Amino acid sequence: MKVAVLAGDGIGTEIVAEAVKVLKALDLKMEMESALVGGVAYDAHGHPLPPATLALAKAADAVLFGAVGDWKYDKLERQFRPEQAILGLRKELGLFANFRPAICYEELVGASSLKPELISGLDILIIRELTGDIYFGTPRGRRVATDGHFPGAEEAFDTMRYSRPEIERIGHVAFQAAQKRSKRVTSVDKNNVLETSQLWKDVMVEVAKQYPDVALDHMLVDNAAMQLVKEPKKFDVLVTGNMFGDILSDEASMLTGSIGMLPSASLNSKNQGLYEPSHGSAPDIAGRGIANPLATILSAAMMLRFSLNQAASAERIETAVKAVLAKGLRTADIYGKGGAGMTKVSTREMGDAVVAALAN
Repeated sequence: MKVAVLAGDGIGTEIVAEAVKVLKALDLKMEMESALVGGVAYDAHGHPLPPATLALAKAADAVLFGAVGDWKYDKLERQFRPEQAILGLRKELGLFANFRPAICYEELVGASSLKPELISGLDILIIRELTGDIYFGTPRGRRVATDGHFPGAEEAFDTMRYSRPEIERIGHVAFQAAQKRSKRVTSVDKNNVLETSQLWKDVMVEVAKQYPDVALDHMLVDNAAMQLVKEPKKFDVLVTGNMFGDILSDEASMLTGSIGMLPSASLNSKNQGLYEPSHGSAPDIAGRGIANPLATILSAAMMLRFSLNQAASAERIETAVKAVLAKGLRTADIYGKGGAGMTKVSTREMGDAVVAALAN
């Protein structure tokens, strides 16, 4: 098993170090090789995704990714900004299916901003199409407007587009995931306004016919955003496009009490995947040892399950995380929320606690 370790910027190095520590504690036959990505790669090589880093990722069975980005790079041309590294990896590896589970652990019910009865037992899966939509659509750019409300003014444009095959393949992923869960899929779009969303809905209806055991319903994205905070447990599997999925998955992450708890997996057709926490690089807290590594550790568990065929080891990690939370250990983002008897720990101490729980 070959894993490319791309820690990136900000807190990326801190949280990935703890995930690597946990993986090594499993004593699996696994080769892990590190490379620079993001802002640190730009500083060293003049590009956020250097050829050597991309080659390493392509040759690996899976990529363990931290986070990229820092305010100091905001004035760079867009193609050199750290965030282009993750977009490049998604495109070059064909990572079209993004899995973002939102699970509320019982020990963290009090950490959510919602009432306990709304999120206790929450377990939903957002599946986001990752290589199409407005983030990758062409043409894009800037020009002088020749029509509209302000002809002659500078305007910027991006193109939202989807093809039938793109929607079909993410639809199959969603329905197959639902078959292993509660057999319910909610497809989210904006078909009352957007032609791309009407195609999305039409194709989802067609794909659903191949899965008669799975119930399909449709929801407009603005209503979905409202229902996620009104009645989140009404969802099971939620499938949507790239931009809507980006926004809704971050919203769902806060239902669990902290985005520091949410892992993610991005897979291609060969189950080669990139695994990363749902949060960003958080440069404001980098180097302080207070970041929550659990989302990255749980991402490593997803990596074992989906790309490396090590489901038993994945379950060991997930069980260890639950045990650590049950003991009351909390990093700063989840400390002091929802009861007494908690102990504040650092990034490294949380990683050590998960390793210790694995031993038991």
